[in-house]
Order: sequence, then C-alpha cells, then structure tokens
Amino acid sequence: PLSFRGYLATQLYTSDLNPMEKHKRYEALTKERYQDIYRLAYWLCKDHHLAEDLAQDTFLKAWRFFDNLNDPNAAKPWLITILRRENARRFDKKQYDFVDIDECVIQAKTYPGSDHDMAQDWLQKQMMILEPKYREPLVLKLVVGFNHNEIAQVLELNHNTVATRLFRARNQIIAQRERD
Repeated sequence: PLSFRGYLATQLYTSDLNPMEKHKRYEALTKERYQDIYRLAYWLCKDHHLAEDLAQDTFLKAWRFFDNLNDPNAAKPWLITILRRENARRFDKKQYDFVDIDECVIQAKTYPGSDHDMAQDWLQKQMMILEPKYREPLVLKLVVGFNHNEIAQVLELNHNTVATRLFRARNQIIAQRERD
C-alpha cells in the first residue's frame, strides 16, 4: 500500500480534485496518521473515550479543510494543530463544579505496576507541572516524536526558541528529580 506522502507525490496539488480522488487522499492520511493523533489526544486528556472523540473531531475538521492541505510533509503538523485547537475548545465548553479546597481530601496514588510505570507516571506528572510554554514543546518532542523544526512550525516559534524551551523543560524536570 502506498503511504499518504507517496500517494500525494503522485498527484497534482489542486483544490479541484474530483470527489473520489479527494476521498482516497483523505483515507490515506487517516490510515497513516490516526494512531499518532490518538496517542497525543490520549496524552492530553488521559481518557480513552475522550481521546477517541478528540481524534474523530480532528479528522472531521481535517476533512472539512482538506483542500487546504497541499504539502504532504505538512500533514502531521497540520493535524496536530487541529487537535490542539479541538482540545482547547473542549475547555471553552466545560462548566466546572467548584468546591472548597479545605474540604478536599487528597488520596495518595498507589502503583500496582512496575518501576517503569511509576517512573513514567512521575515523568508525566512533572511534565504537567511545567508552564505551558515549556510543556508543549516537550510533549511534541517526547510523545509525538517531532524534531525541533516540526515543533517550531506547529507552535509558530523559531527554532532557537524551541531549543531553549526544551533545554529549560528538561533542566526543570532533572532538578525536580534531584529534589525528590
């Protein structure tokens, strides 16, 4: 089977593709990128059902604007951007129930799994504590597997800013590990 990039490389980049060609291109994109989008969605929300909804919403939005995608190399960052916006949109709709902090009881988390599970949970918790400007590039690097240039494109930053934020994020996590 031909990959999405390979398939697009054989096509002319026009917005007036016939419906069958558009559908074939979209199917190829979905097959190639769905697992990446789902994995990042799950990392963002920690819920399989919600991650599935986010991934589906991402691909529905991608279908609506599929004619705008002319470069196969831009497909993954384009989908990540759509996913990030869809995830942010769910917080715009959400109504929070507020409780008095003094009435809350914090329960210690138990780790039934291996040391690896504990380390992974610890790392994920530390990443979530980071400021968003440091967390986002680190998530894109570690969870999605983007390189510096792809992160810069998705976050609309320059390459040096991405490198600096990744360096600072790692240093903050290392410093926390040494404190623990």
